[in-house]
This record gives sequence, structure tokens and C-alpha cells, in this order.
Amino acid sequence: MRVIGGERKGRRLIVPKGQAVRPTAARVKESLFNILPHDFTGMKVLDLFAGTGNLSIEALSRGAVKAVLVDASVRSATAIRENLRRLGLTARTEIWIAPAARALKTLAKRGEKFEMIFLDPPYDQGLLESSLEVLAQGDFLYQSGTVVAEHSTREAVSSRYRSLVLNDQRRYGDTLLSFFRPEPKTDPDA
Repeated sequence: MRVIGGERKGRRLIVPKGQAVRPTAARVKESLFNILPHDFTGMKVLDLFAGTGNLSIEALSRGAVKAVLVDASVRSATAIRENLRRLGLTARTEIWIAPAARALKTLAKRGEKFEMIFLDPPYDQGLLESSLEVLAQGDFLYQSGTVVAEHSTREAVSSRYRSLVLNDQRRYGDTLLSFFRPEPKTDPDA
């Protein structure tokens, strides 16, 4: 697995051995970053179920100023730390070893907001819907922000979660990328 764009393009990432981590496939990652802005300059990124840190590292390589990477696995956090160290990106990151729901509660208390949220929970375990629901209840995204959820095609997602609206979906084999944006603010004077 490699960084595909930005200042760290071509650099290799390590992946923990075993089947506990399922990194985003190269073709899915390439398609995703062809859809998203190529320049992440100044963006703050949240990566839930971060695994190897693959998606956040890509965003950092493309100019993101900060990434918060959350994963409940100590093994994943160790791999993330090593990848960030090798690429010289540790100063722009926070790594949290915690379940996503607990991390989101803490981030909400801190008033953290992001331009990009990557959500890549283990497939078919019910974590996608519950995570989207928590994101929709909070105020985690700037108005121009995006939530990108990578999930199995077997997992149906609602087109609406209170403040989040499904904007687009792209299928790649058994993987589906769902893009959510904040609900447009309505002008009370209109």
C-alpha cells in the first residue's frame, strides 16, 4: 500500500498482519481521491475506524493541517504511529485508541469540527448506521464538509440522518462509497 498523491506520493505504508484490519483497496482509494478535492490545504480531517491511517495520511500528504485518527485497536494504533513517524507527519496528528462513539462524545465536548470525515467501520457489524447517527446528532462538520463512508454493499444506508444528507454513492465490487453533506441551512427570511 502506498500514498498516491501529494508531497508523500509513492511512499509505502505498513499494514498490521492478520485479518483484523481491512485497508481501503488501492483502486477504491484512487477513485475516492479522484472524486474529492485534490488539494486538502488547510483542512481538518477525522478518520474513524482508521486502521492503518491510509486515508488520513493521503489527506495529510495533500495538505491537510490536522488529522484525528481513531481506532479501538492497539495494533492498529501502533501501525498508524509507525506510518506517521516514517512519513514525518506526527506533528499534525492526534491518535486516539478508543471506540468511535466514545471518541465522538469527547470531540463534541471539545467543539471540534472538520472539513472531511472518513468513516470505514468493519463491514456488516452494524457500526455504520450507529456512527452516522452520532455524526448527524453532533455538529462535527463545517457547512462545506463531507462524510465519506466506506461500507459493504450489503449494508443499506439511509438517505438522511437529521443534519446529514446522502449526496452520492459509488460502487466498487463489494464496496460502496457513500458521500454525506450537511443539510443546507435554510434562510428564515426567504
